[in-house]
Amino acid sequence: MINFEYIRASTPKSAIDALTKDSAAQCIAGGTNLVDLMKKGVATPQKLIDITNLSLKEIKKDGDKLVIGALALNSEVAENELVLKEQPLLSLALKAGASQQIRNMATVGGNMLQRTRCAYFYNTDMPCNKREPCSGCGALNGFNRMHAIFGASDKCIAVHPSDMCIALVALNATVLVSGPEGDRRIPFQNFHRLPGDTPQKDNTLERGELIIAVEIPGNQLQHHVHYLKVRDRTSYAFALVSVAAALQMQGDIINDVRLAMGGVAHKPWRLTEAESFLKGKNTSEANFQEAAKLAMADAKGYGQNNFKLKLAPNSIVETLKTATGKA
Repeated sequence: MINFEYIRASTPKSAIDALTKDSAAQCIAGGTNLVDLMKKGVATPQKLIDITNLSLKEIKKDGDKLVIGALALNSEVAENELVLKEQPLLSLALKAGASQQIRNMATVGGNMLQRTRCAYFYNTDMPCNKREPCSGCGALNGFNRMHAIFGASDKCIAVHPSDMCIALVALNATVLVSGPEGDRRIPFQNFHRLPGDTPQKDNTLERGELIIAVEIPGNQLQHHVHYLKVRDRTSYAFALVSVAAALQMQGDIINDVRLAMGGVAHKPWRLTEAESFLKGKNTSEANFQEAAKLAMADAKGYGQNNFKLKLAPNSIVETLKTATGKA
């Protein structure tokens, strides 16, 4: 690990000012991802700005919206009464992530900003366009069992590792950020990026911007929810495929549905075509199968991850069956 300067920010503005003045500076809160990256030489910030003392930990209602501060701990959000009552899908996704010890340290903002767990990204002896632009993608023709089947490019086929973010994109969340140019709101769907020709850019934050909170609009998606995470072991493992589902139903008819997947793309992957198909339909397995087929229309495997082309649609069907009580 390289030597670095360490400072503590006392206000969001002081953190933003420090980020703006020094392009080699990074914020640190729980550090559950950044410290690992620094140990391996993947991240080499010259300055760390400790933001753990900022007052961004509150979980509160604002009208019909639920607002979660960027420094709220994953474990606290997962067990919060408001979250459990109004956005249970988020709680399920958080509880599927990492380990209890890590959830006790990890923050909402940090979870959103975590980097891919691609082995080529973590190994500085291997080529990786995300770590070192124009060096090549080792996974493309290498060990790619964990990698993307949607939205990839010839520059990068890595996947976003978060569970929490899969629920947030399904719930139409908005990211509240503040920066040198003022405050702005970013739809969660637009916060993370696909790799394209610039896989080193994970998200749409501008230089100096700081995540302040996440806002989830009110909904009627409390009673038929499920988060399925398919992984190699039942604890502390990243998803091969995950599916978040939340439905609002009248009898056997689906009035509203939200679907998103993890472990399949460079960003949380919303299944909008499958959602549109299911609205107004009944909860038959045939309809779930057709929705899964629509969701997989643009999927592409890269050899070792071809099994996801079957695992993903089966996981969508299983998740929908469980959420609707048809399992």
